[in-house]
Amino acid sequence: MDIEPYQIYAVTAGLLFSLALGGVFLCRHFFKKIIAAKILGAAVFLLLVSVARRDYEAFADPVPHAMVITGIVVAVSAAAFALALARRIWRDTGRSNFDGDL
Repeated sequence: MDIEPYQIYAVTAGLLFSLALGGVFLCRHFFKKIIAAKILGAAVFLLLVSVARRDYEAFADPVPHAMVITGIVVAVSAAAFALALARRIWRDTGRSNFDGDL
C-alpha cells in the first residue's frame, strides 16, 4: 500500500482543524482565538488542495487552488480586522479576554 502525499495532507488538515476548533472554543484570550481561527482556515485551505481531483496523465484541478488563493487574501484581511478590533477593545476597556460582560 502506497501512501500518496495528498492523503498525508488530508490527515494533517483534519488534525489541524480539530486542534484549532478546540482553540477557538476553549481559549478566552482574544489573540489566542484569532490565531486559532487562522489555523482553522489554513486547515480548510490544506484540505481543499488535498481533495482536488487528479488525473495520472494531467495536473490537479485548478479550481480548488484558485479558491484557496482567494481565501488566503480574504483570511488575511479578516485577521487584520479582527486584530484591530481586539486592540480597540483592549484600549477602550483594558480587557483582553471574554471574562464577564464587556
